[in-house]
Amino acid sequence: MKIYAISDLHLSFACNKPMDIFGGNWEGYTEKIKTNWQAKVKPEDIVLVAGDISWAMKLDEVHEDLAWIDKLNGTKIIIKGNHEYWWNSISAVRSILPSSIKAIQNDAIKIDDFVFCGTRGWVVPEQGKELSEEDLKIYKREVERLKLTLTYADSLRQEGNKLILMIHFPPYNTKKDDNEITELIEKFKVDTVIFGHIHGYTKCDKITERNGVTYYFTSCDHINNDPVLIYE
Repeated sequence: MKIYAISDLHLSFACNKPMDIFGGNWEGYTEKIKTNWQAKVKPEDIVLVAGDISWAMKLDEVHEDLAWIDKLNGTKIIIKGNHEYWWNSISAVRSILPSSIKAIQNDAIKIDDFVFCGTRGWVVPEQGKELSEEDLKIYKREVERLKLTLTYADSLRQEGNKLILMIHFPPYNTKKDDNEITELIEKFKVDTVIFGHIHGYTKCDKITERNGVTYYFTSCDHINNDPVLIYE
């Protein structure tokens, strides 16, 4: 079993939301994802999809996008992004998922020697800038959700298991400073973090080793629409 990661698919098969208006990286990107995915991912593999999966606005509008993902190889584990307007309660989401897709939200699942957990996250404090009152409120709430997520994951973890966190927003700022999110990641001894959210020009490294944790930035337009191998 191999584990891959990708994020920010921004699918819109049931609605008119073309992504190529954002630049050449998005031209024909769904076919590129499908070709790359099918060429490397086997049925026994796992693919982590770290949010912003579909532009659908309602739960009954997302079926076509989920069906497209379902037809791709492997077991898919998804989390909620900031554009997941269709994502209501986790129970409602799980009730419509095809069998090859598993959703996690502030909780975790264990498969073989891996524990996968996930939460959305939010913008983190940046040097020399203060978060707005609203952003600070959401950030603090997401820190608490991450704490619940990691506590639950830790209850599933056995000796020798790898702990993988999926979080949609980058867990650190542009200077990679410590914050409450990275402190929790290190406290719970997370092995690997998958995140996305950022598009266009960015200096964000695709892979970062930080205080014993490996971070993967996997927005599809920054990884050439090609799922990244995390474990084999």
